Amino acid sequence: MTPQAAGSTRALFLNGTVGAGKTTTADGIGAILRRHDRSHAIIDLDWLRNAWPSPADDPFHTELELANLAAVTRNFVRAGAERLILAGVIESAADRRRYEEALAMPLTVCRLILPLSTLRSRIIARHPPGAERDWHLARTGELHAILDAAQVDDVTVTIDGEPPDAVAALVLSASGWR
Repeated sequence: MTPQAAGSTRALFLNGTVGAGKTTTADGIGAILRRHDRSHAIIDLDWLRNAWPSPADDPFHTELELANLAAVTRNFVRAGAERLILAGVIESAADRRRYEEALAMPLTVCRLILPLSTLRSRIIARHPPGAERDWHLARTGELHAILDAAQVDDVTVTIDGEPPDAVAALVLSASGWR
């Protein structure tokens, strides 16, 4: 990547509940952008907050995630990324503003929506029986309702059964990145 002029980088935030395919879709978008020779960076926000233990007043390590996002974004932009693809969850308008502040740029937010039955099947396939699986199953329905109420998305893509490359292409088209 070569350095970019300030302000030329765009950010796409893939929003959705647990199991929606945000990371897989981000990887698919990256593959499409590579084929079009478009410099980019993929940021899985789960990894920017993956620390233990979490403070009692910040159980999802949001503050750590935002601080890390600001630093990582500066580095990717300096390295020449024209497009940033983020996989994560935005639960409120206030949170969206905080992500835009950390990125120092506006976001296009695309929510991936799947039937709850599909989400539950994915979680059951991904996690062995036990407390972690149970938590994710409960969180999926809870988070689905939170995201419906939050209305922070610019576009939504409803999917069920499409292969990852097709989902990536749908997201790019819906978000106006093509």
